[in-house]
Amino acid sequence: MLNRFISGGGAIAAGLLISLGPRYIFRLCPPTADGGWMRCHWTGQAELGAGLLLTLLGACLLVFSAKQTRLGLSVAVFFTALLALLLPAALIGGCPMETMACRRVAFPAVTVISILTLTGFALNSFYLMGGRGKAVSVNG
Repeated sequence: MLNRFISGGGAIAAGLLISLGPRYIFRLCPPTADGGWMRCHWTGQAELGAGLLLTLLGACLLVFSAKQTRLGLSVAVFFTALLALLLPAALIGGCPMETMACRRVAFPAVTVISILTLTGFALNSFYLMGGRGKAVSVNG
């Protein structure tokens, strides 16, 4: 029961920080003078989707109690956090200048949150598998 609340709450918190952080807390770069958007804006849009998915998976972790279901959700959270990590680092990226707001604040914050989530849910998946890597039985 405690694992459900910790893992579900952790995924929800990480999801909200990843989805809303770049918009409201960490701040990405503003629009250009001609009204266009820099690449970091689109990374922020993609992070919104990944973060909302993390939030929904966290809510599912709170609702479902079957060990196999929680293991599947935990693995899904792990890979969604990996996606959130890769969006600014390799998939879309950000502004080319190191002094831009996205490179100084927003992307490092998302990176730290993603790495913490990856680590936590790798450990949670290992815990749900029984601690020794054995398969979970059908009867839970």
